[in-house]
Amino acid sequence: MNKKAEIIPAILPVDFNELEDKVSYIVGQAKMVQIDICDGQFTPSASWPYKKHDDSFDKIVKEEIGMPAWEKIDYEFDLMVNHPEKVVADWLSAGASRIIIHAESKGDIIKAIEMLQGGAEVGLALNEDTPLSVIGEIRSKTSEGSLQFIQLMGIDRIGFQGQEFDDRVISKIKEAKKAHPHLLVSVDGGVSLENAERLIEAGADRLVVGSAIFGSENIIEALAEFKELIGRSDLQI
Repeated sequence: MNKKAEIIPAILPVDFNELEDKVSYIVGQAKMVQIDICDGQFTPSASWPYKKHDDSFDKIVKEEIGMPAWEKIDYEFDLMVNHPEKVVADWLSAGASRIIIHAESKGDIIKAIEMLQGGAEVGLALNEDTPLSVIGEIRSKTSEGSLQFIQLMGIDRIGFQGQEFDDRVISKIKEAKKAHPHLLVSVDGGVSLENAERLIEAGADRLVVGSAIFGSENIIEALAEFKELIGRSDLQI
């Protein structure tokens, strides 16, 4: 059958100003944006709101202000943080449509997933070297239906954009679709126009694209190229 995938632009913001600026480019061009949230503990580097703390996130949580263009675009927060159970409620308050928890995080991952039930779509991210068996282990400890998708990392060093793509994720996508056919599979890290079709052919439902869009000379044109590729794809699965 024909298979298409959702393209999700990804932003790794240093501060709130960069977040506002980059979101402005994709309003009207995409329905969903992923914001990479790095605490500088789970990941070597930190991003907003951990890197340069101001009161913007506190105001968002208190609903004094909203995420940039929140009326026009949905937000997926990729929480590359330790102890996600301590912060998921804040990201729900920030207006999350989707929240991603990393399987390797320190803390109570099970509690974090359970806390999100009914509040947002929940994804479990796995690093390249993390076995797929972890998905079954976590699902066995959480309520049925508490996970809606898997995010497979296509790079070795998470928390950084522009990393080299690792082909090992191709076979991992195929294995994940066989083992967990009812879960959507998202791929994040190293996604480009050169490998997008192979990822879709392998079974990816969502492609998270960071530097291939925001590192290009023309952000809107780069996003349009991805949308055109997906639109013309006639891939036999």
